[in-house]
Amino acid sequence: MMKRILAAMGMSAALTVTAQAQDAATGEKVFAVCRPCHQVGETAKNGVGPKLNGLFGRKSGAIEGYSYTDANKNSGITWDEATFAEYIRDPRAKIPGTKMVYAGLKDDQRVKDLIAFLKQFEPDGRKKN
Repeated sequence: MMKRILAAMGMSAALTVTAQAQDAATGEKVFAVCRPCHQVGETAKNGVGPKLNGLFGRKSGAIEGYSYTDANKNSGITWDEATFAEYIRDPRAKIPGTKMVYAGLKDDQRVKDLIAFLKQFEPDGRKKN
C-alpha cells in the first residue's frame, strides 16, 4: 500500500513539473499578442517595435535600424529570462520612458512559454536546432 501511495505522489509531482515547464508551441500562441508590433524569424523586420530575433543576451536598444527611446538605449539592460519576465509583466515600470504601449503579461506560465518561444530564434532569425 505504501508503495502505491509513493508512486502516486511521484506521478503527481512529475505532472506538476511538466505543467510548469516552458512550452514554445504555447509561447507561439502567446506571441500572437506581440505580433502586431514585433516580428521574429528569418524574414523579420522592425515595425512598431524592434524585431526580437536573438533577444536573450542582447543589450536593450541595440537593434540596428530601430528608433529606440533614450530610456531603452540607456537602461543598461542585457536581456535574460529574468529581466525579460520582469519587463513583459510591466514594461513601463521596468523601463520608465519606454514607448512600448503594453499593459503587461501577468500570467507566470504564459511568460515562461513566451520566453521558450523567443529563445528559439538566433540573431539572424534561424531557429535553433
